[in-house]
Amino acid sequence: MPNIKSAIKRVKTTHTAEERNISQKSEMRTAIKRAHSAINTNADNKDELVSFALKKVDKASQRNLIHKNKAARIKSSLMTGSK
Repeated sequence: MPNIKSAIKRVKTTHTAEERNISQKSEMRTAIKRAHSAINTNADNKDELVSFALKKVDKASQRNLIHKNKAARIKSSLMTGSK
């Protein structure tokens, strides 16, 4: 455990940011999985799930949680599968 006041604060802020990032990436992955399963089963709400997953992917890319090229790959796979 750090002794310097600024280092202690840095540990706290890093921990909260890490939790937030992990949570957002998890939500994104869950949305992608739900969209892919809806596409595979041809569910009636697949358009809603795909658009929600695209939104989550865009937000993750904006916040630098995933690389922009990875976001483009994910979005492309969702869009080609939903047709």
